[in-house]
Amino acid sequence: MQPLVALAEKIARVLAERQETIAIAESSTGGLIAAALLSLPGASAYFVGGAVVYTKTSRLSLLGIGDADMAGLRPSTENYSLLLANRVRERNGATWGLGETGAAGPTGNRYGDAAGHTCIAVTGPQSRAITLETGNADRRANMDAFAKRALELLLETITGR
Repeated sequence: MQPLVALAEKIARVLAERQETIAIAESSTGGLIAAALLSLPGASAYFVGGAVVYTKTSRLSLLGIGDADMAGLRPSTENYSLLLANRVRERNGATWGLGETGAAGPTGNRYGDAAGHTCIAVTGPQSRAITLETGNADRRANMDAFAKRALELLLETITGR
């Protein structure tokens, strides 16, 4: 968790300094992104909320994303990660939203993505979405890699790098 916390410290410093906030909707990282950001003293200054959106049921109940919102959209894509990030940001009134969706392993997902596949998006004053393929079937290693890349993307986006 220490590499995640080191990134979270940089993010926290920028967000707190600017009086900006973040909300997280993550899936295959299982809460690691939020945990890293919340592990720091003073997290309430920048962290508004988050959700592990792991199923269709949780997607509807936690983010209000129903079948109509999903028309023509497939989970585990950059467009879906953008929807997650936008929705969690809007619902929590945050400056920034982060959405993550993927297949941690040891097998791929039912949409045809291999283990080690994730899509991550950050939305707010600037927005970005990326796809990461680790080529690894190790679930825990992928969860760590996904969370690390999500925090890196968040830092890159909020700092404009």
